[in-house]
Amino acid sequence: MGSVTLQFLQQIVNGLSLGSIYALIALGYTMVYGIIKLINFAHGDIMMVGAYVGWFATTTLHLSFLPALVLAMMASAILGVLIERIAYKPLRNVIRIASLITAIGVSLFLEYGGMLLVTPQVRTYPPVFPDTIYNIGGIIVKYGDIVMIVTSIILMVLLHVIVQYTKIGKAMRAVSFDTEAALLMGINVNNTISATFAIGSGLAAAAGVLMGVYFNTIDPLMGIIPGLKAFVAAVLGGIGIIPGAMVGGVFLGLTESLVSGLGWSTWRDAVAFLILILVLIVKPSGLFGKNIREKV
Repeated sequence: MGSVTLQFLQQIVNGLSLGSIYALIALGYTMVYGIIKLINFAHGDIMMVGAYVGWFATTTLHLSFLPALVLAMMASAILGVLIERIAYKPLRNVIRIASLITAIGVSLFLEYGGMLLVTPQVRTYPPVFPDTIYNIGGIIVKYGDIVMIVTSIILMVLLHVIVQYTKIGKAMRAVSFDTEAALLMGINVNNTISATFAIGSGLAAAAGVLMGVYFNTIDPLMGIIPGLKAFVAAVLGGIGIIPGAMVGGVFLGLTESLVSGLGWSTWRDAVAFLILILVLIVKPSGLFGKNIREKV
């Protein structure tokens, strides 16, 4: 195999690891938007909280990767429900810009509240995975890469099963389709929305822990850029559409890795937002979205 081909395949492996993180965060954006038409800009910061809970679980409680991941997901799920009940629920029927401004406010509250609680100091994740490296035909695959991709796939499959086959999943789809009709059918809309926030926040926490392991460092502002990029991924796939968020996340991760592989690593953030601009110009509904006119 030529060195160019090898490098290309190496970047594909790196891109899948990064893309799986973006996909997990994008799923939370998409689920919340699909149900209450709110862009939850605090979502990246919920991921940051999850990363810190994971860090605390691995350093102070000396837990291994899986228990730390579950603990972080549970803590962030509770936080997501609290944010929804306290900040978003009172604004559900008001002008949409009010909810958007509140979401930005919650985001800043989490970031700077985090700085107050844990200080702005950058923390280092302990090595939770063994340093095993697999050389597959010249392509270097780390043990951590495999765990990250597999964990993301398992969580996405689990989400698909929940949304398609469980009672709460059917309620979520009903509320997403028509909230008033769902109310008339006896569905508890408030509980359904809370469940959506809990699941989305749990997935964000999983992404936070994986990100801490992948990049080895965490800080209170770590959620800003991944949060924005996951939003790009959600828009790319078609916001409100769950498979779209998965595909958008993986596509964005692969694009970033290939841009870095070409030696333009300083441009990787710019490329992500360039994709957003192009999608909004060419196909605003995203790859999986249908063009629906909305009355303003």
